[in-house]
Amino acid sequence: MRVRRHFGAIEDFRIDRRFWKWLGIGTGMVLAGYLTAYLILFPAPLLPGHQAVPRVLGLTVPEATAEIQKSQLQTADGGAEPHPTAPQGVVIWQDPPPGVIAPEGTKVTLVSSAGPPKIPVPDVSKLDASLAQSLVAAAGLTVSQVESVQAAAPTGLAMMTRPPAGTALPPGTGVNVVVSRGAPTIPIPDLLGMASGDARTRLELEGLQLGTVTRRRTAEASPGTVVGQRPAAGTLASPGTVVDIVVARSPQ
Repeated sequence: MRVRRHFGAIEDFRIDRRFWKWLGIGTGMVLAGYLTAYLILFPAPLLPGHQAVPRVLGLTVPEATAEIQKSQLQTADGGAEPHPTAPQGVVIWQDPPPGVIAPEGTKVTLVSSAGPPKIPVPDVSKLDASLAQSLVAAAGLTVSQVESVQAAAPTGLAMMTRPPAGTALPPGTGVNVVVSRGAPTIPIPDLLGMASGDARTRLELEGLQLGTVTRRRTAEASPGTVVGQRPAAGTLASPGTVVDIVVARSPQ
């Protein structure tokens, strides 16, 4: 006697299980996608009276304040901080951050940029002039001018900067480097008793200049001769120094 076996119902059951399994997976994916879009890509308040904090980074403080107030929120001043790239007055930080759902009236703290951090002028005194200029440039400043002064220091040695060392300046600001051209080496000649014309000639021969000529009544010297000078004779001076003289005139 043959016994017939029927497996149709079992096979249908297996197909139904697969169907419900894939249906559950598909439904879960759709739900996950919806929640992602609702909560992350396109967030919206879940409760009445709540708003999403707008993104105001990169806006000026007045622009950011207007955007926040549109969302029924308030602003709080968080001060200003140096920033290497953001222009002064632009918002660089906000709290709460963008996208957070907050109750109406919540204060959003805004921190603005104070501009690039200022750079202290380096101390270049007693350095070679070329090294001093390189040090100023390496600090983020520029050398706008190299000044030469007569000083009791070797020629070509940096003496100081203008503005002085330690002064905080914005990046790229010009700085003058003052360099020594050596100590004064020209002694002021003795002009007393010389005619004013001869005194001028003597000064020019020494590399100096005649300055103010003042006339004074006196009976102690011949009219037209030098009776006083400044700087005094023997003073060491740099080339081009101006020497003032006093010339005698008739006492009457």
